[in-house]
Amino acid sequence: MVPAHGGRAAEPVYRPILASRRRGELEALHHVDPAVTPLLAPILEIDAVDRSTMDALRRLPVGLLPAVDVTALPDAADPELARWGVPLMPVVGLAESDRRLAAHGAAARAYAGRALVRLRAARDRAGPDASTTAVERIWRFTALAPEECDLLVDAGDVCCPADVRVAEPRVRRLLAWARRHAWRSVTVAAGGMPPTLSRLPSDEPVRLDRWDWQLWQRLSDTGVDYGDYGVGPAVADSSDPGDRLPTVRYTAEGSWWVYRWSRRGGRGDDRFADLCRALVSAPHWPNTGAAFSWGDHELLRRARRGAGAGSAANWTAWSTSHHLAHVLATLSRPLDDTLPGWHPRPAPPQRGRPPR
Repeated sequence: MVPAHGGRAAEPVYRPILASRRRGELEALHHVDPAVTPLLAPILEIDAVDRSTMDALRRLPVGLLPAVDVTALPDAADPELARWGVPLMPVVGLAESDRRLAAHGAAARAYAGRALVRLRAARDRAGPDASTTAVERIWRFTALAPEECDLLVDAGDVCCPADVRVAEPRVRRLLAWARRHAWRSVTVAAGGMPPTLSRLPSDEPVRLDRWDWQLWQRLSDTGVDYGDYGVGPAVADSSDPGDRLPTVRYTAEGSWWVYRWSRRGGRGDDRFADLCRALVSAPHWPNTGAAFSWGDHELLRRARRGAGAGSAANWTAWSTSHHLAHVLATLSRPLDDTLPGWHPRPAPPQRGRPPR
């Protein structure tokens, strides 16, 4: 077989991995600009098949084809994606049962005619020959050809320089193996957001490096597409109770700016309005302001006290909306800017204290 990805595609594809349990992330997808839907291929992790999840899928913009990962569902409760009646692409893991592989093949043929194979760099480490055996089993039971499958190499959490240094050679080995096969496309995804933000200082913006973006830049010579976990962590800290402080995770060049506001006095709406006023006056607020994304529009409304503070799901939705728009704008720059060796402009000057 020959590789299907000899260089960067003319149209970049962005694959954010979003969790259905974080309702705000799905809400952000409902407000994606139709002009960029061909560049966006979200991967939705489904942990429950209920009415709200199905309604959210049916409300996705026309032309947006999500890949649906139901690995979290027990194998006995086969979700039968082919019967959902929603355009989608099944996500296939290397350890799926024969029955589920057949069901994924049926779903692929019912909708897009293809599937996405998700290889987790930290978990699927059986070696190249065993990986080839695993994907050949996938192709056999799904009745799909390699060129009908996209490959996602999921590097998991990369939350510090050491994580990037460990992940890069591991991912490169997997990409070298991937070139043996005629994949339709290859994407590398990672999550750079810390599992918890509760230890960060509040009442001032805190800059966090986007280590997932740095990992992808270091792999730019491989010509792979980009994926991430949006503004969420790859693995949440289940032992951390979190907090209910108004929080916005705002994406900038190579970094996030985290706003956690606890200032007392007045109503909760006043506190969030104060947070938004700090954000819209910052250097990383886009020149186009509210026109940049639906999320930016909603944040500016709160800065002007044009609406209430919303909920944690709203804060996630607005943050995710801006993040999707920012990544798509970056990936859609002229081709010369995205060739191997390119690096984005430096992050804006840091304000506030660094994370502790």
